[in-house]
Amino acid sequence: MMNQYMRELEQDPFDPDEFVERMVRRSMQESRLKDDQFDPEMIHDIFTQAIQDLKVLQERQERKCARLEQAVQEEEKLYGAKLSEIMDQHLHCVGVFSSLDERMSRCGGRALNVGEKLGAARAPRARAAAARDLLSHLTHFLSPGPVIVDLFSDPNKLNEAADVIQKLHTIAQELPPEKFEIAKKKIEAKYDEIERTLIDEFGKAQNQGNMVKMKEIANIMTNFKGYSQCIDAYIETSQMNALLGKDIFSAVLPLCKKNYNIICNVFPNPDQVMSKFVLNIFHLKLQKYIQTKLADKNDVEKYLKNLYDMYNSTQRVCDELVNASFVSADCNSSTGDLRREALVNGALAGANDGYAAMEARRLKAILSNDLNSYYTEKQHVKKQIQGGGFQELRRDLQAVIGTRANINIAQIENYGGETFLSEQLVQKMLNDAKTSFLRCKTLCTPNELPHTAMTLLEVVTQHLLIEHVDYALDLGLQSIPIAEGKSPPQIYFFDTVKQANVIVRKFEEHFQESILPCISSSSKQTECLHKKTAIMDQLESKLDAGLERAISAIVSWVKLHLQTEQKKTDFKPEGDIDTIASPACLAVVSYLNSVMDKIHDGLEDDNRNSISLELAVRLHRVIYEHLHNFQFNSAGAMIAICDVKEYRSAVCGRGSRAAPAPAHGLFDALHALCNLLLVKPENLHQVCEGETLAEFDHSILLSFIQLRADYKSHKLSTFLKGLS
Repeated sequence: MMNQYMRELEQDPFDPDEFVERMVRRSMQESRLKDDQFDPEMIHDIFTQAIQDLKVLQERQERKCARLEQAVQEEEKLYGAKLSEIMDQHLHCVGVFSSLDERMSRCGGRALNVGEKLGAARAPRARAAAARDLLSHLTHFLSPGPVIVDLFSDPNKLNEAADVIQKLHTIAQELPPEKFEIAKKKIEAKYDEIERTLIDEFGKAQNQGNMVKMKEIANIMTNFKGYSQCIDAYIETSQMNALLGKDIFSAVLPLCKKNYNIICNVFPNPDQVMSKFVLNIFHLKLQKYIQTKLADKNDVEKYLKNLYDMYNSTQRVCDELVNASFVSADCNSSTGDLRREALVNGALAGANDGYAAMEARRLKAILSNDLNSYYTEKQHVKKQIQGGGFQELRRDLQAVIGTRANINIAQIENYGGETFLSEQLVQKMLNDAKTSFLRCKTLCTPNELPHTAMTLLEVVTQHLLIEHVDYALDLGLQSIPIAEGKSPPQIYFFDTVKQANVIVRKFEEHFQESILPCISSSSKQTECLHKKTAIMDQLESKLDAGLERAISAIVSWVKLHLQTEQKKTDFKPEGDIDTIASPACLAVVSYLNSVMDKIHDGLEDDNRNSISLELAVRLHRVIYEHLHNFQFNSAGAMIAICDVKEYRSAVCGRGSRAAPAPAHGLFDALHALCNLLLVKPENLHQVCEGETLAEFDHSILLSFIQLRADYKSHKLSTFLKGLS
C-alpha cells in the first residue's frame, strides 16, 4: 500500500479530495457484505491503518528531504569556493590585459613616430625624384630641335604624358620669357597637342559607350584649361541627333534623365555639367527651333498663336525639369543655379519683342473685320450720327409741326425693326478678346501686363461698346417714331434694350474673368474701372433717353387716338345697348397689350417696374383728362367703367406681369371716380365719403360728378352741399 500511496501522492496535480474519495471507494468494496450491506468497523480500521501508513510515509519523506538539503548545502560550499577561485583568476587576467594594452599603445606610438620620421625623410627624396624627372623632361624642351621622347609619342602612355606636360606647363608659367621663350612655346604646343588628343580620346570613348575610359580622361582633364571643351564636346555629341522631329519639347526630359546618369558616373562635378547641359538645350537647341518657328511675322494671327504655343511648351518643359530636380524654381537646387524663368527667357530671347503692339494690332483688325462683316451681311452702311441738344430740339419741333399740320416731316427710319445688335457677333468678339487677354497674361512681364491689358481693353470697348452697342442705341433712338396719324407707333427700341442688356452683361462677365485679373493691384485698375464706368453711364443715359422717347410716343398716340376716335355718343348712347368697352378704348388696349408684352420681354426687374409704373402714371393722366371731355348718362357711365377696366387690365397686368402696386392704385381710384357717374343721386354723398374716395380732394370729386348728364336736371348740387 505504501507504494500505491506514493504513486497517488506524486500525481500532478494532486487533488486531496479525489484521494480521499478513492480510499472510500476501495474501503466500501473491501467491507461489502451480503445484500449490499457494509461493515463500518472494518471501514474504520481501514482508514485508521491508512492514517498510520501516511504518517510513516511523511516521516520517511521528511528524513529524505533533510538528507537532500544537507547534500545541497555541501555542494553549494564547493561551488562557492570554485567561483571565488575563478574570480581571482579573472582579476589577474584583467591586470595582465591592461599591462599588455599599455605596452601595445607605447609600441604603436613609437611605430607612428618612426613612420612619420621615415615619411618625412622619404618625401623630400620623392619630391626630389619627381623634380629630377621633370627636369629631365624639361631638358628635352630646352634642347634645340623637335622633342622626340617615347613618353610623348607612345599612345599607351597618354595619361602619364598628360600628367607630365600639365606640370611642365605650370612650371613654364614661372620661367622668365627672355631666356626660355622657345622652351615655353614647345611646352605650350605639346600641352595643346595632348589636350586635343585627350578630348579626341574622350569623344571616341563616348561613341563607344566606354564610361570607364571617359571617367579616367575626365579626371585628367580637370587639371587642363580645356576641361570645359571636354564638357562641351560631350554635350554636343549627346544632343547632336536627339532633339529632332515636330515636337522636340517632349524629348527634353527623357534626354536629360538619360544623360544625367552618365554625367554622374563620368564627371567629378556632375551638377555643374548637368546645368551646362540643360542651358545648352534651352539657349541653343530650343532657341534655334523657336526662332525658326517664329521667323514669319507676316501672318500676325499665326505668329501670335505659335508664340503662345512655344511659350507654353517651354514652360511645360521647365516644370518637368523642376519636378525632376534638374532645374530650380527658387535658385536653391543642389543641381546648380538654374532658374526656370532664366531658361524660359533664354529660349524665347527676343521672340516676344513688340508683342504688346502686335497683339493690340491683331485684336483691332479682327474686331474691325467682325463688325464690317456683320454690317455688310445686313447690307447696312454705317452713318455719321449727330447727337446733342440741337438734334433733340429739331425732333421736338418736327413732332409739333407734324401733329398740327397733319403731315409727316420727321422722315424717321425704323429699318424694319432691325436692332443692329447681335449676341452672336458680340460672343465672337469677346472670344477673340479672351484669346488676346490670355496670351497677354502669359507672355507679358508683370510690369508690362497692366499697360498691355489697358490697351487691349480700349480696343474692345471701342469696337464692341462704342462702335456696335452705342451705334445701335443711336440708331434705335432715331428710329423711335413720333406719334402722328391713325397708325400706332411701332416701338422697336424695347428689343434694342433687351439685346443691349444681354451684351452689357456678357461684357461685364468678360471684364471680371479676363481683364480684371490682368490689372488687379496695379495703378491701371482705377483708371480702367473709371473708363468702364464712364462708357456704361453713356450707354445707360442713351437707354434712358430711348425709353423716355418710347413712353412719350406711346402716350402721345393714345392721347391723339382718343381725341380723334372717341365719340361723344360713346358715353351718351340712346336706348338700350350692351355695356361693353368703346371701340376707341379697345383699339388703345390692343396696342397697349402689345407694348406691355415688349416691355416685360425686353426689360428686367427694377427697370421693368420703373418703366411700367411711369407708363401707367402717364396713361392714367391722359385717360383721366380724356374723360373730362365728355358727359355721361347711365349707359355711358357703364361704358366708361368698362373702358377703365380694360385700360387697367392692359397697363397693370396680372400675375408675373403685374405692374407695381402704385399703378394698380391709380386705376382703382379712377374706377372709383367713374362709379360716381353711375350711383343714384341720393347715394352720392355716402359714396364720396366712403373708404375709397374719402382721401380725394373734393374738387376732384365735384369735377367728376359734374360730368353726369343729369347733373343739372336732377339738381345734384343739392346732394353735394356737404362736400363744398
